[in-house]
Amino acid sequence: MKLFVGIDVGSTCAKVAVLDGGGNVVLKFLRPTGFSSVDAAEDIRERLWSSGVDVGESVVCATGYGRVSVPFANRRVTEITCHAKGAAFLFGSPDLFLIDIGGQDTKVISVENGQVRDFLMNDKCSAGTGRFLEVMANSLAIRPVELCSLASTGGGVKISSMCTVFAESEVISLIAGGERKENIAYAVVDSISDKAATLCRRIFNGSSEVFLTGGLCGCPFLLEKIGEKLGAEVKSSKDAQYAGALGAALMAMGA
Repeated sequence: MKLFVGIDVGSTCAKVAVLDGGGNVVLKFLRPTGFSSVDAAEDIRERLWSSGVDVGESVVCATGYGRVSVPFANRRVTEITCHAKGAAFLFGSPDLFLIDIGGQDTKVISVENGQVRDFLMNDKCSAGTGRFLEVMANSLAIRPVELCSLASTGGGVKISSMCTVFAESEVISLIAGGERKENIAYAVVDSISDKAATLCRRIFNGSSEVFLTGGLCGCPFLLEKIGEKLGAEVKSSKDAQYAGALGAALMAMGA
């Protein structure tokens, strides 16, 4: 049976999804992109082979930041198209509004009838992205997932800087001033959600369900805060970080 492989090589994490001819997910995994997208692609080839997937006998579509670094891809498609298609598949809706918070950028995509109607990207600065969260978590000497959990118990603190470097300085000053760690964590998540909601408002018409994808989709408090600022419930799922890879696999199928 021919298989269809979607590879989403992001700036910090590479995701892989494999579909059979019936559109069923038969394999998915992720790994850090690391220093070299080329090395990541070769490791993915080997992991697919060890799982019984021969890329030479499959149709492979690559997307994401490092899509040009996948030499065995039959197709290469923009991440906007793949994220929209993958989210529509994952959440079972052809009409939705998608927020994708990646490692280095944030994308918001309006999808109608399974097709991209409009989109915006914040790719000029890492503020409000996964990298922003990682930097702030390092300043607090905790893991990003711990920061998200801790944030839900804090409050009363704001980060005013729009730049990651200056925001990190703010956090260091707060730490030096004896501010409680959970309050600083709250300020970090509040800042990320504020930037995401601000980007959304530029094209969100309020009529579609809103979903979050990307590496922060497992942070319930972030979903809550974005929804609060946007005035709409924001949903997600444990597999939402695979939206781009699923979309690429569907593109490989020609779906």
